[in-house]
Amino acid sequence: MQPVASHAFGADPMDNKSFVSPSSSYQSTDITNRNYGTDVTDCVGSDGGAAVATGNMGLSDPGSRDAAPLLQSDLLRSLSGIGSMLGFSGKSSGANGLSTFSGVFCPVALSMFSVMLFLRIGFVIGQAGVLVTLAQLTIAYVIILFTVLSLCAVSTNGAIEGGGVYYMISRALGPEFGGSIGVLFFFANIFSCSLYVSAFTEALINNFGPGGYAVDGAMPNGRWYAFLYGLCISLILLIICLVGAQMFARTSLLVLVVVAISYISFLLSLMIADHWLSIGLPDDNPYGKTTINGTIEPNKTVYANYTGIRSHTFLGNLYPEWTVDYTTGMHMNFALVFAVVFSGITGLMAGANMSGELRQPNVSIPKGTLQALLVTYVVYILTTFLLGASCTRTLLQNNYIVMQNINVWPPFIFIGIVAATVAAALSNMIGASRVLFRLSADRLFGTLLHVATLHRNGNPVVAVLISWVLVVMFLLIGSFNVIAQITSVFFLLSYAAVNLACLALDLTSAPNFRPTFRYFSTHTSLFGFAGCIAMMFVVNPASSGITIVLLLLLLIGLHYAGPMPASWGSISQALIFHQVRKYLLMLDPRKEHVKFWRPQILLLVANPKSCLPLIDFVNDLKKSGLYVLGHVECVKEENWQFDPVQKEMPYWLGLIDYLKIKAFVEITVAKTVNEGAGHLIRLSGIGAMKPNTIILGFHDSAPSENMFDKGKLLRNIKFAKLERAEVVEYFTVQDLPTLAGTFVPSDQNGDMFNENHIGGGRHLSAVDYVRLVNDILRMNKNIVLARHFQLLDKENLLKTSGYKCVDVWPVDLVRPQNASVTWDNSSLFLLQLACILSMSGRWKNRIMLRVFLCVTSMQDMQRKEYQLKEMLSQLRIMAKSIILPWDHVICHVNNGNADGGQLSKGADLNDMPLTFLKGFNELMRRNSGQSALVFLSLPPPPQDPNKAVKYLELLECVTDSLPPTLLIYGISSVISTAL
Repeated sequence: MQPVASHAFGADPMDNKSFVSPSSSYQSTDITNRNYGTDVTDCVGSDGGAAVATGNMGLSDPGSRDAAPLLQSDLLRSLSGIGSMLGFSGKSSGANGLSTFSGVFCPVALSMFSVMLFLRIGFVIGQAGVLVTLAQLTIAYVIILFTVLSLCAVSTNGAIEGGGVYYMISRALGPEFGGSIGVLFFFANIFSCSLYVSAFTEALINNFGPGGYAVDGAMPNGRWYAFLYGLCISLILLIICLVGAQMFARTSLLVLVVVAISYISFLLSLMIADHWLSIGLPDDNPYGKTTINGTIEPNKTVYANYTGIRSHTFLGNLYPEWTVDYTTGMHMNFALVFAVVFSGITGLMAGANMSGELRQPNVSIPKGTLQALLVTYVVYILTTFLLGASCTRTLLQNNYIVMQNINVWPPFIFIGIVAATVAAALSNMIGASRVLFRLSADRLFGTLLHVATLHRNGNPVVAVLISWVLVVMFLLIGSFNVIAQITSVFFLLSYAAVNLACLALDLTSAPNFRPTFRYFSTHTSLFGFAGCIAMMFVVNPASSGITIVLLLLLLIGLHYAGPMPASWGSISQALIFHQVRKYLLMLDPRKEHVKFWRPQILLLVANPKSCLPLIDFVNDLKKSGLYVLGHVECVKEENWQFDPVQKEMPYWLGLIDYLKIKAFVEITVAKTVNEGAGHLIRLSGIGAMKPNTIILGFHDSAPSENMFDKGKLLRNIKFAKLERAEVVEYFTVQDLPTLAGTFVPSDQNGDMFNENHIGGGRHLSAVDYVRLVNDILRMNKNIVLARHFQLLDKENLLKTSGYKCVDVWPVDLVRPQNASVTWDNSSLFLLQLACILSMSGRWKNRIMLRVFLCVTSMQDMQRKEYQLKEMLSQLRIMAKSIILPWDHVICHVNNGNADGGQLSKGADLNDMPLTFLKGFNELMRRNSGQSALVFLSLPPPPQDPNKAVKYLELLECVTDSLPPTLLIYGISSVISTAL
């Protein structure tokens, strides 16, 4: 590679190589040597579990498995039976996994029966009445039904691994939503487990505490005694989770049989005991012992009646009658009772939580969940009618275990309560630990949860211990009905997230969202989401608001600070694509209006190492407009084996990340610079968002400067896809030339260009450069040439105190005698760009615009100044107007004839005397030498190729020794004074 010394148009005047990269800089890749096989080999991991070696598929760890397509995951399952309750422990769940009935129906039914069926359904009927109870159950089940439909759709859209609902949501909505919802769902399971332990404790005290139905006074009662009992129960749950969690998952059928027998005994008791019974109220119910005078008689036993199934009893319980809850002292209302109802039937995710244990999770989850939903709803409706027709309101309101009191053999109901609550509590503790384990394994929170990844033979021991500690902490809340409110809020928000996931997937219209479960729609997901959010605020507005705020804070924190797995995909990207496409189609280029004009910039860059300040500056200049970095790869070979753009694109995107600019990247392949630049100018953008302004680096022989060495513009970002050093090394070490083009060094005779390089490949001559400028103008694009931007130090410039000057020189160097204030489009465009800069970001309120108007002494300077100020006022541009006499400069035109009458109509810059241009340069240096930036009118380029060299030399003369300068020629009408 021959060293070079000159630049042309695209990156900046600082780099001295060609605009394009040579084809030789890319090494050919033999596609046939790639290993696409799935050489699956079973081996034993260090933890004793089975692992998988998969060639280059990379499925032996969670991260690489997520990177594989769903088809690949299914293929691996079918070949090796890999899968586990944890999703990545390597144990097989295929043929030995749980069936739909035992793995989904039983856990869901047990969780939904747990507390409500034996402990709270009577209380709900006593407070709300039969009609409102039926309405509340229906509302709750409709919300749950919509959520189940969404859950079924998401769960049948691909391979499911361990982690249950968290895994589905995180892979559907992306890591930010998934991580925040995962934390929410984890705490929902923790609260629910505490709820069931509290319910078990309540049943224990009612049977063995003071006035107990089984043994009176066998166990002392009180707040801390209740906590102690709950602690002991939770310890038993902990031991089961640590030792036999999988065994419990396989015994859920037996537990459900026990619960069913207990409920059948209740139905039989209603038929057998079809007569009046007087049932004593619990000793811990002070409201049953209150006299007419308001005093409490602790030794008094109050009785309420069981009537058997009677019509008058049913009619008496038909409507609501809100009273005080004897366990909390709170006066009940619709919202509080609904919280109790909903908290008791939040178990619909119990089957999904066991996704890693299921034989066919995609089939079992929707089928088993819907079946359990139907059965439990029928049971609750039946129980509501039976209790409402057989028990007086006083009995229902003041005795939580009324079903045990009226049973022919009361221990049946107690056994059912124990079985249901223990099963539900275990299900929630197992589910919480699995969600926490998956959260930690996904590393969404970095090393914060790393300890939770420790496991023994696939059992997440540390996650179980953490879950148990939190359950014990929440037991300190005490009252079942208080915990029920918090549980309902968390589960309602979790269910809202499931509906949101399905809704978002459906709205994106992504081709790969085609679940095998078809009984859902956008409307069901939307109604489910809206219903969950609405009922959250009905249950507890304060807790709901706080929970949503915490969720949003967690989501924002994960977005900006969390390590994001790149392989999951994000629903936000799909939604953005869907909406952007829709609005791009609505954006009609035929409806453009000058009032709403904004710059849409294409900056042609080759090697960014020498033009980082320019790239960063143009980002400030775009003012919410389109910004595209364009690059051309010159490849002369026609039969190249791979697209060189694919190699370069990640580095350009990485550069954008580290510069923190809002820009797109367009790379094209062409045989010559001009051809590729033409492609970029014509094809960059989409629809009405097409570049209207092209910025090129200046064409001169200034030495290249590596701006990466200064390192001021490259920001530090977390969790980048490419390390900063990789990006810097690629653009520094690789033979990646500058867009400015390669110029042959000047020889001894001053012949600056070698004709062998003119128009040849990656070498951009002066003729090619000027031809490109002319082509841009012919394409009706505004043109900007940037020079001296290696001198721009924006950080220090904006840190210094006081205003910095940005100078605008709207001088027509071809017709210098025209000092009229009625400017053409080019001068107005020049002024518009300067004004935009003063309105942009960190430049705002830090710079002062100065507009220079050069006049001769023969003209009325005061009148010109007034006209200039008036025009700036009409254009609403805050700038200082400066009138400069330049008789000593313009006298060099046409031998001192200031009227310029001797210049031909088709004159160009080449016709102007060198002394005039040097004099104008001296004038600018005197007035703008210390300014931050200079905006200068660009003279039209010559059409004659023979004038190209001189044209560039004269431009170099005009801009010599100036601050960073923009030479601007505008075509568009960009300023309007009308409303």
